[in-house]
Amino acid sequence: MAQHSKSHDNPNPQTMPDSTTRPVGGTEFSWCKAVPGGTGITVLGLLLSKPPPISILQNTLHNIQNSHPILRSKIHLDSATNTFHFVTPPNPSIQIQPFDPQSTLRILQSESNGHDHNNNNHHHADTFQILLEHEMNRNTWRDLSGDGSDVIYASAYEISDERFAVFLRLHTAACDRAAAVALLREILVRVGGGEGKTEEGMMNMAIEDVIPVEKRNKAFWARGLDMLGYSLNAFRLGNLGFVDADSPRRSRVVRLQFNADETHSLVTGCKSRGIKLCGAIAAAGMIASRASKHLPEHQKEKYAVVTLIDCRSSLDPVLCSNHLGFYHSAIMNTHDVCGETLWELAERSYTSFVNAMNCNKHFSDMSDLNYLMCKAIENPGLTPSSSLRTALISVFEDTVIDDSAEIHKELGLEDYVGCASAHGIGPSLAVFDTIRDGKLDCAFVYPWPLHSREQIQELVNHMKRILVDGCNSENQS
Repeated sequence: MAQHSKSHDNPNPQTMPDSTTRPVGGTEFSWCKAVPGGTGITVLGLLLSKPPPISILQNTLHNIQNSHPILRSKIHLDSATNTFHFVTPPNPSIQIQPFDPQSTLRILQSESNGHDHNNNNHHHADTFQILLEHEMNRNTWRDLSGDGSDVIYASAYEISDERFAVFLRLHTAACDRAAAVALLREILVRVGGGEGKTEEGMMNMAIEDVIPVEKRNKAFWARGLDMLGYSLNAFRLGNLGFVDADSPRRSRVVRLQFNADETHSLVTGCKSRGIKLCGAIAAAGMIASRASKHLPEHQKEKYAVVTLIDCRSSLDPVLCSNHLGFYHSAIMNTHDVCGETLWELAERSYTSFVNAMNCNKHFSDMSDLNYLMCKAIENPGLTPSSSLRTALISVFEDTVIDDSAEIHKELGLEDYVGCASAHGIGPSLAVFDTIRDGKLDCAFVYPWPLHSREQIQELVNHMKRILVDGCNSENQS
């Protein structure tokens, strides 16, 4: 992928005076290729019981753009050379797009027509989710030629006299999940009257430029074997059943929430085995997927799990958690599933992930996975039914922990979700998990109508039963 990150002397003749330009790195290039097809639109959604202070929020976003230059950048495509660049002007420019109740209602009705939502009786949770899905599918990055497109957009919706929603929509090349969490926290602190960072920040570097030298290299023969392995495995992987593989796709969301006792039991069960929550979630997803296919008892099914790792703490130099940009890497493991219990499969899948990490595969395989991702985007037929499914499920190594309920109450924040679209290249289930005030809340993003809402809702409900029953049986034994 290195060839895509070379700079040209004048990549964009229309670049405004005093702006700075840098070519995207290999991983950023992959996201620039993926987002036009519908994967990698990161959305932060806030549901409020008080009108959002638009002028304060606008000023807050401008200050944050000053502190994080990547957020005031545009992504530009030089079509002559097929290279992407971040073009960063000196001043912030984000404007919050307002939607009054009539405009919001029109969007809700439009989104509901022909879909799985109840068209006539939106309660507030459904309304918020419909708007979240609407934002995830607003793709302003389909065409990056010309002047390019901003990496961040903001919208404010007036749902009723007592309900309001604010959304930030970001290009994943400029903002991974850790960055989105840091961004949300900074916004809430500033809007709540706290002091945030105000000094001018430096433009970030691509992850490939800050990987420790001793961890980035891989022998040529090893790279060839791994590429062959990834390619051959793709033809042997099991998938969740496809409902409609031909119709145009959109990203949809199903929420899964646990109470405090269920969450405590699950976290305790993971800790007692020395594994992280991602291992249990991935195992439940594989078991539920196999069960949904009603296979003969002894028939194995091979599933791929992608685990995403925030690499900031292991880069050179080490980056702080609020350093914005894309600094995640991925490890893909495959697992044969046939009758295992939750904890058997969770321990096996998590151990294989840790072993790969210990071999630095999250760094050494980065360019291989980026290359294969781009090849699949260009040639959907390389995937089953041209579905662009590369794995059954993706999880994050670390769960987001949020214990800031008091700040939320002051602002009238009733609910929030952070997730990213995944109906282009990607897994059937992309899991975004948060433990909020002791309660696990997962957003499952899936490609619709490749999978139906009923299908995913049933699968997610089964996953919860597997996780809860696994903890209950342990407590009884």
